[in-house]
Amino acid sequence: RGLDAVAITDHDTTAGAVRALSLQTGVLIIPGIEVSTKDGHVLVLGTTKEYEPGKPARETIAEAKADGCVTIIPHPYHYFRHAVGLRDRKALLEADAVEAYNSRYYIGTANSKAARIARRYKKPITAGSDAHDCEYVGFGENLIEAEERSVEAILAALKAGKITARCTKTPVSTYLRQSKNNVKRKIRRQLARLSRTRAP
Repeated sequence: RGLDAVAITDHDTTAGAVRALSLQTGVLIIPGIEVSTKDGHVLVLGTTKEYEPGKPARETIAEAKADGCVTIIPHPYHYFRHAVGLRDRKALLEADAVEAYNSRYYIGTANSKAARIARRYKKPITAGSDAHDCEYVGFGENLIEAEERSVEAILAALKAGKITARCTKTPVSTYLRQSKNNVKRKIRRQLARLSRTRAP
């Protein structure tokens, strides 16, 4: 899709980001992680460290900032997506940025509320593809005025608010295909757990 950089933030692991960093793709990889905190999901960019899930969101944000990372609250008001904004609004104040455009939300009310709150508190607004597979990458785009194409420069510009977010909704057919694949993966994981439980 003509992207200069891609942030890889898998749930509670940096294994995918670490692997991507080892590949010669021509696309700048921004390593990170999507941490499942007690209050919902928190994105941490600029790290290969795996943060412990289950802690309060603000504690995770403080730890990540102490490590020199950038923190973003994704989908903060979506009722079915581990939304920090519904549980701890103060966490939005402490994060570096707020995701206000998520390509997977068709109704748009959660995105609109996130954008409104981000502007009220003067937080940089980001967009996210929320991609769980390569073909879904790029529906959420961020135009960042960085001094150079490096992880450090991009994250510094993001924190400074030198960013314009834009989003195209994920096509319904793509979304449905992803949802079907997610269900299959969950069933396989559940069956694997049952097999391990029954093993002598």
